[in-house]
Amino acid sequence: MANSLGGGDRLHALDAVRGGALMLGVVFHACLPFLVGPQLWIVDEAPSSELTIAFYVLHIFRMSIFFLLAGFFARMLLERRGVGGFIKNRLTRIAAPLAMFWPIVFTVLVAVLIWVSTRAAGGGGTTLPSAAPPSPLTVEAWPLTHLWFLYVLLFFYAGALVLRGVITLLDRNGALRARLVDPVVRVIGGAAAPMFLALPVFAALYFAPNWMAWFGIPTPDTGLIPNTTALICYGVAFGFGWLVNRQPAILQVWAKHWLSNLGLGVFCTVACLMMLGTTPVLTPAVKGFDTSLYAGNYALAVWGWTLGIIGAAVKFMTRENAAVRYVADASYWIYIVHIPVLLVLQALLQPLDLPWFAKFPMTVGLTFAIAFVSYDLLVRYSWIGAILNGRKMRPGKAKRERKLVAAE
Repeated sequence: MANSLGGGDRLHALDAVRGGALMLGVVFHACLPFLVGPQLWIVDEAPSSELTIAFYVLHIFRMSIFFLLAGFFARMLLERRGVGGFIKNRLTRIAAPLAMFWPIVFTVLVAVLIWVSTRAAGGGGTTLPSAAPPSPLTVEAWPLTHLWFLYVLLFFYAGALVLRGVITLLDRNGALRARLVDPVVRVIGGAAAPMFLALPVFAALYFAPNWMAWFGIPTPDTGLIPNTTALICYGVAFGFGWLVNRQPAILQVWAKHWLSNLGLGVFCTVACLMMLGTTPVLTPAVKGFDTSLYAGNYALAVWGWTLGIIGAAVKFMTRENAAVRYVADASYWIYIVHIPVLLVLQALLQPLDLPWFAKFPMTVGLTFAIAFVSYDLLVRYSWIGAILNGRKMRPGKAKRERKLVAAE
């Protein structure tokens, strides 16, 4: 495992993919104002078919990759630190940032939307399709914003610990896991992994009530009780990542088949777009053969992209790269703060009479620039960085401390 993925305490290939999935969140949300057709966001009068397709494709695999790797690294952490250390670490790295940053993100989001709506009412341009007041903060309507993934992770961590406790009681010596669970996981994670893993996703999507098929897996960003479809789809990814950590050699199978898996993902994505088109469909899918065919292709696309991207990283990114490691460290902070920054920039650029291919790179580039600068100057070596990624010392200070230790 150490040799194949880069060695040491960091698994460089998986770190890179996890960071990349978070960074793609900036690109994903930056596409929203430019979607063809109506949407609930800051609407820009520069719709783009290209960005609409990019939005669609990114939504297929981005969070499935993240949750699979979250499960993989969660079990690794548990094995290293034990239950008590695991709980303490997750409360610090996941629960604390959620509690700290959600009020700030939500306040900025509401303030910007009110500002843009007020400007539009005065003739300054178009904005949200509806100027209705925000929903009350109830259990059903609680706006988790883009930080929903932290909230859902806490559900998965709790469920994994409970399930692990029960299994440990029933299988104290680990014989059942070694003789039954591990062989089954090896089969599921083998060359036909996208087919096996797509089955529960297909069922969850097809039987989802009022499923908006064009938008794929429904994001659980509203309500304190996550929707069942997302829990199943992302829970499968998290749980399978947890099980793969018991047998990391499975990652080498994905590395071997990365191109065929990625090809499957691309093929099924094209098939889905041919079935529903490149314009967002805002009506629920009607149950029937066509919907089942679409759900099947979408589920295969989810796992083709997911395993293809992870497999490619395992094959080609085995060595540590300082720049990639830095970006991976920064990605958590960047994902947390990007929505407020992105919204402000989109609101400022909205009235300008510019095409999408001017506005989009401006908003993405400026968002990344602000986020990276703030990370390096305010976060990386501060108490905030210690919460998000662990304590880090500035290079000069770390070098001096190493010299002092060597002198002693």
